[in-house]
Amino acid sequence: MFIRNERSIKEFMQYYPIVSTIVVINLFLWLIRNLLGLQIGWDIYQWGIGSNFLIEMGEYWRLVTPIFLHADLMHVLFNSFSLVLFGPALEQMLGKYKFLLAYLGTGIIANIATYFLEPLSYVHLGASGAVFGLFGIYAFMAFFRKNLIDHGSSQIVLTILGISLLMTFLRSNINVYAHLFGLIGGLAIAPLILSKVEPYSPWRNIRKSRYQEDDSIQFNPNRWNNKRRIPTALRKNIFWIILGVLVIFGLLSRL
Repeated sequence: MFIRNERSIKEFMQYYPIVSTIVVINLFLWLIRNLLGLQIGWDIYQWGIGSNFLIEMGEYWRLVTPIFLHADLMHVLFNSFSLVLFGPALEQMLGKYKFLLAYLGTGIIANIATYFLEPLSYVHLGASGAVFGLFGIYAFMAFFRKNLIDHGSSQIVLTILGISLLMTFLRSNINVYAHLFGLIGGLAIAPLILSKVEPYSPWRNIRKSRYQEDDSIQFNPNRWNNKRRIPTALRKNIFWIILGVLVIFGLLSRL
């Protein structure tokens, strides 16, 4: 379920448009504020960051907007990579709209818990609550809907979830309530959103891809004659190459 076998970033985006859109938004907002330092980036940051005091004053959109904002490069990379790894299987199983509802819903639950349980002076941002919400849905499958997840994937999820929970309490500057209640939110909504879903299958994507390719032949039978200027191996893995470069830059920035 968690091994990516898409042939290109374009194919990944075709199969998983919601995951792709969220990752693009996360990276774009980090880019315009942190890397480019544009004023509009800082304006969006100030308008959208989670502030319990401003929520108390009636700015309830701040229960949603912090899900897309991140503090630094490693923060946005970690949450975006987690979404790329664990989001696609759920998006295929649930469908675009139910997946978006689950992601935003658990993120909002996490932020509501932060509002009620942290002091009014507390300020927060990040998609960790929503990511833990996805973990909650997977955990529910691992314990109660074993027909939807294979044993190997179940062990991977539970192991990573256990490590993530441990790090939640060991590391500083972590929104503990967001992590816990995002997880609880995922467990709570899982019985509803997992009704009448089928297990993840990479073959479903392959069949869809072949259908699209066969359909495109009708309109452009000579498309294979077109020269490709980018080597195939590079073109297929360009997303992971870019992500790796960003991670390296992030690590170097911490030195």
